[in-house]
Amino acid sequence: MRTFIYVFIVLYSFFSFAQELPPIIKYTPKTYNADNQNWMISQSDDAFMYVANNKGLLEFNGAQWKLYKSPNETIMRSVKVIENRVYTGCYRNFGYWERNAMGSLEYTSLSDQLEIEMVEDEQIWEIIQLDQWVLFQSLNRIYSYHTETKTLKTIEASQTITKLYKIEGELYFQVLNEGLYSIENGEKSLVSDNAILRNNRIVGLYPKGDQKLIITRNGSWYTYDENGLTALQLPYQQQYQQKSVYTSIQLKDGSFVLGTISKGIFHISADGALLYHIDQTNGLGDNTALSLFEDIDGNVWVGLDNGINCINTKEPFKYFDDHEGRLGTIYASIIHKGSIYLGTNQGLFYKKENSTSNFNFVAGTNGQVWCLRVIKDQLFCGHDLGTFLINNGTQQKIANVQGTWDIKSVPGNENKIIQGNYDGLYMLTIQDDSWALDYKLKGFNISSKHFEWATPTKILMNHEYKGVYELTLDEKYEEVTKFVKNKTVQKSANSSLIKFNNTIYQANKNGIYGYNTETAWFQKDSILSTIFENDEYTSGKLVVDNVGYLWAFTDNYINYVTKEKLNGDFKVQRIAIPQSLRNEMKGYENIAHLKGKNYLLGTSNGYITIDLAQMHSKSYEITINSVTNYKISGDIKQIPLAVESEFKANENFLAFMYSIPAYNKYEVAEYSFQLEGLYNEWSTWSTKSDVAFENLPHGSYTFKVKARINNQVTMNTATYAFIIHRPWYLSNLALLLYGILAILLLTALNGYNKRYYKKQRERLLEKTTRDLALKELEAQKEIIQLKNSQLNSDIESKNRELAIATMNMIKKNETLNSIKHELNKHDGDQNVTPVIRLIDKNINNAEDWKFFEEAFNHADKDFFKKVKELHPQLTANDLRLCAYLRLNLSSKEIAPLLNISVRSVEIKRYRLRKKISLGREINLNDYFLNL
Repeated sequence: MRTFIYVFIVLYSFFSFAQELPPIIKYTPKTYNADNQNWMISQSDDAFMYVANNKGLLEFNGAQWKLYKSPNETIMRSVKVIENRVYTGCYRNFGYWERNAMGSLEYTSLSDQLEIEMVEDEQIWEIIQLDQWVLFQSLNRIYSYHTETKTLKTIEASQTITKLYKIEGELYFQVLNEGLYSIENGEKSLVSDNAILRNNRIVGLYPKGDQKLIITRNGSWYTYDENGLTALQLPYQQQYQQKSVYTSIQLKDGSFVLGTISKGIFHISADGALLYHIDQTNGLGDNTALSLFEDIDGNVWVGLDNGINCINTKEPFKYFDDHEGRLGTIYASIIHKGSIYLGTNQGLFYKKENSTSNFNFVAGTNGQVWCLRVIKDQLFCGHDLGTFLINNGTQQKIANVQGTWDIKSVPGNENKIIQGNYDGLYMLTIQDDSWALDYKLKGFNISSKHFEWATPTKILMNHEYKGVYELTLDEKYEEVTKFVKNKTVQKSANSSLIKFNNTIYQANKNGIYGYNTETAWFQKDSILSTIFENDEYTSGKLVVDNVGYLWAFTDNYINYVTKEKLNGDFKVQRIAIPQSLRNEMKGYENIAHLKGKNYLLGTSNGYITIDLAQMHSKSYEITINSVTNYKISGDIKQIPLAVESEFKANENFLAFMYSIPAYNKYEVAEYSFQLEGLYNEWSTWSTKSDVAFENLPHGSYTFKVKARINNQVTMNTATYAFIIHRPWYLSNLALLLYGILAILLLTALNGYNKRYYKKQRERLLEKTTRDLALKELEAQKEIIQLKNSQLNSDIESKNRELAIATMNMIKKNETLNSIKHELNKHDGDQNVTPVIRLIDKNINNAEDWKFFEEAFNHADKDFFKKVKELHPQLTANDLRLCAYLRLNLSSKEIAPLLNISVRSVEIKRYRLRKKISLGREINLNDYFLNL
């Protein structure tokens, strides 16, 4: 039972180990586009990373991964960068890679050049440099290649060589079942055949003063000197015994990193204490570490059985990952009386400041914590359920009003505390030496998340959906006597209100505004507003820590504001942690001062600690890694980087890839480029590390690119100059031909124009002549119309005369007939007879008819001709009757003219109808009227 309890305590202490780990960047096989396993890692002088992968050699420049396949398509086991060469070893082959003019690596096989007959299934597992020698170690041999004489020496081993080590200019290797050897004058020399060194695989051999430190596969540590092998018991081994260490390295600071088969990695201090343990459950990409490497910046690279990880051990950031989801999203944090308190959506948690144990839950605080405030050395917790007073990990509920957003002191009154709740403001007072809820302030029922005292009787309250309210309180702080909305500042999502440097500031998407108590106006602060102007707005949440720094949060940075020592101006400083990595709740960002320059930033799954004292700016140089030319035909060609290139007109599609070797998780590289000759302005900053230009016009160009990290621009600007020649149709010969053609064309156009304008003048003359003729015709037409009008007038006049004459004849004959009728009454009188004869003579006067006929012909000259043509059988008397009918005279009117009775006229009409064969349905008068 005692053994069980001991094991349980050990396991519990291990698994409850609350670690703040360095940031880890994970590169999956999908990211680098190669195989899972990575056997060795190295770095060049220009900070490029090289990894021996199952598919070949991986190169990483900080932005792009590139795979160079193994020369014989086998697994690459080892890689070592020496000066400008990348040495690699794989299955029965080893050699080096050198960069060509296009920026790509080309392979040279030393084993093929030297015609080495390698052992069956031999693979190169380690590469080490010593002076002018490069040593390649397999499980059977060690090949020593002299880089100047190009000669080779070989050391054979009858048993398996585990690994080759270089310690302070000396070379050592272990042969299983034989012991530890050194290399002296190109020959192996047995150092120790201790049973432990014979039978236990060595995974680490390091200098330790006059001794050598040895680490074995089963996790045992030993020192070796002239007195032999001595076992070590390190402090971390009391907590954890690792039986499957596969690889190890000693870092520059003297600490060690152990890579295991199934437990991830362990970082051990120089004194043997466990600094942290990382496995797949708390951030490592895989539990099996095949290789380890420390780069020039102190990052630890881990070649995993499934991927590659980069651990930023030297960065000023550590993160606590709540991978079990026990804590939840952190909304508030604070240190109080030696304990760290975290307020989350799950409740309130705490632990001792320097403890590595897990956080403890404060019983009774289940639910959403909104704020943590220390007032008069007492810790208050604003909670969804109300307000709690926290003391040494225990809680006392002092206000049972739901939704306490924030808690603040009352100016000039130590016995009162005001809190903002979901439904307004409440006052807490000291009652019997204990804080308790006293009353709600009357006259204001709006949710009060962010509020600050402007004067002893005025409160400013920010509501992100309504705006900023100015609340006037009575002197007893019992009632809000007046509240109005301030119209000089806008409402905004995730906005907030905070007092900093004795001024109340409101932050929204348009900037940060300071409140003037005299004018009651908000005015935009030009310095503070650069926080949002220089980066994308995500939240207006502002935090003032207990040191006096103002913190703000944007898309790519955490910003903090300090005051200049000399002039007191604000100074905005930035920490490059993008929101995508912070992963905090927007609008509820929180950061708390721990101690010194250390801060705790709450996230959605834990927290990040930041040490401002370790913040350092590093200078980077940007390089153009490749220039690729694409032809219209689809051909792709790599272009030399060192010289100015010239391209044909159909090769006007160029792509550039560039990078800076930055491998820090919380520092995001951004790039800006310019193409002189096409664009005069620099592009906007972007994380994209390549750009392509299509269909460039002919001309001279200079491509420029720069980068920045944490708002610091690279020392240099990388450039590449090139020329795109004119197309064939713009060559000198083509231009000469165009000139000749232009002259010929101008000549032809001139002749054409002359002919054209000549014809145009002729057409114009012809048109003018035609227009004149038309005008003359129109004039003649007008004359004719005038004549016709005159003729019509004459005709009408003649017709009137004819009508008058006819009527006169009718009247005359009627009169004469009347006279004759009266005279006939005196038939016996001889004196009457002459008179009657005279009357008859005048009634039948041929002169009257002749006059009538002449007048009728003038008025209707074609009538008699038409009648004669149609009816040639008509007599002169018939034509005379026809003329009267044409005048539409009635029988009564015609009778006097013919000196006959009306009955006789009717008979004549009847006879005339017969002669002309006129149908009974046709009116005789109408017939002659229509001729």
